[in-house]
Amino acid sequence: MIYLVLGGARSGKSSYAESLAKRLSDKVVYMATASAEDPEMRARIALHQSERPEHWGLIEEKFFLSRELERIVVNSETNQTASGSVILIDCLTLWLSNWLCLSESDSADFDSWSAEKNSFIEQLKKTTCPIILVSNEVGSGIVPMGELSRQFVDQAGWLNQAIAAVAEEVVLVVAGLPITLKGYSRNLSKETVKDSGRQAC
Repeated sequence: MIYLVLGGARSGKSSYAESLAKRLSDKVVYMATASAEDPEMRARIALHQSERPEHWGLIEEKFFLSRELERIVVNSETNQTASGSVILIDCLTLWLSNWLCLSESDSADFDSWSAEKNSFIEQLKKTTCPIILVSNEVGSGIVPMGELSRQFVDQAGWLNQAIAAVAEEVVLVVAGLPITLKGYSRNLSKETVKDSGRQAC
């Protein structure tokens, strides 16, 4: 089952996603897209790390989520230790930012970004284990002044729409409160995951 958790900054979306992962399985593979490039971001990452269980698996990947997702699934099929896992990816908007800021020029490489985004979505469709995706809802604010900032808002909106289209459940978190936009609002369990047709990895 694919879960998309949306929310603004400090909305509680990451905490909700982590709580959901804990309810779904004892085994969680956490894919982080952030990079510690300044003191504030290092502190933010450290806070997230301190709040996660130590036994969770960790993969840090800034760009090629499709490749890492495929690798996790292949490992789960051949490695019994890795089976039964839930995949938690936090977050998609940082992943987008990494791609838009990759180019040293003023123009982002949208062709490469689009290719990776499409590859990732296709891999999501093939994956049989539960996947929780965290992303920022950035379309509710004012239109940014800068060109790259406007491109980011546009691309983030299109990315969220594409993921929401393939997700079985979409939740918007506001002020720590989850609002179900798609799917069912209920306490999820391992049995629920099995009934959905997506067996844990």
